[in-house]
Amino acid sequence: MVKGHRSKVDEYERGNAMARDENLMGDDYNVKSNAKDKEIEDQSIQGEVVDGRVIVSSKSSIDELARRGYGYKEEIDGVERYYLYMYEALYLLYTSKIIVKDKGRILTFDELVDEALKYDNSAWTKFLIYRDLRSRGYVVREGFGFNNDFRVYDRGDYSSKPARYVVFALNEGREVKIDTLSSIVEQISTMGKEPIMAVIERRGEVIYYKVSKMHFPDRG
Repeated sequence: MVKGHRSKVDEYERGNAMARDENLMGDDYNVKSNAKDKEIEDQSIQGEVVDGRVIVSSKSSIDELARRGYGYKEEIDGVERYYLYMYEALYLLYTSKIIVKDKGRILTFDELVDEALKYDNSAWTKFLIYRDLRSRGYVVREGFGFNNDFRVYDRGDYSSKPARYVVFALNEGREVKIDTLSSIVEQISTMGKEPIMAVIERRGEVIYYKVSKMHFPDRG
């Protein structure tokens, strides 16, 4: 388990604690609770964990996810499937929009975090940035491979205009060579995107810095 990730989902955990307390009310409550859980399951997007990704099969769910900028199609052995990246599935589970199963068993948020970390040790970092940007109203898509990066669309621009920003991650306290940082900024700028550095503080807060490369002219 990643240190600190539980402290960032206190609200989610409080909800689970309330549910556990309410179970003390007896069988009558349990019947109602089970019915409510079934209702929630019927209304939520359904996903299944497969090799570090989450597969969604329902066409109506796929259409809704695609419209809102989640997931992607991929054809394997002639069969087209719709996948969510783990950070997308974590966000949707965090916001109670999806139910994720593993071999038929519904996973909790913590269990999905653990599953994500088996395949990607940056999964928690990606989730923190993704959650923050989505909560601010931006559509966020997978990046270009620049150190845990995302393409970020201006509000209202998704599906009509290219992404305006590329946000890349930097954890507080982690050393990055200036040449590496300069190369990332230059490549993003060459693409016509605005490079934004997301610094994740030790408590999980995300701070954004606009980064550019400055050339001073020679003195004439």
